Amino acid sequence: MKAQVNEHAQRVEIRFLEGVRKRCPGDDRVLKVLGDLYTRSGEYEKGLEADRSLIRMCPDEPQVWYNLGCSYALVGEKGKAFDALQRAVELGYDDPDWMNSDKDLRSIRNDPRFHSLLQRIRG
Repeated sequence: MKAQVNEHAQRVEIRFLEGVRKRCPGDDRVLKVLGDLYTRSGEYEKGLEADRSLIRMCPDEPQVWYNLGCSYALVGEKGKAFDALQRAVELGYDDPDWMNSDKDLRSIRNDPRFHSLLQRIRG
């Protein structure tokens, strides 16, 4: 029952934010929250689209690139995931512990490129 309530609440929040996004298409804060909600609700393709838009809006934000890497990993685009994560690190992303435990990156965690990125962040 609790999961159904949470799922319903997420759908309501998504619909609301989609409306706000239409009225305020240049507001990256709305898109960041909406992209996160899409991902948490399992709508990975929509989350990926949000992240692609955010890259155009905020090209110098490491967290935006990190989230794009997560979205690519979730849809099975490993090469693109690593490219985005690499860019996040270049821009200053510096939380190897979170990266190592982030469930969104589960599909690429055993790849040697993942361990190289962690080592690069740790110095």
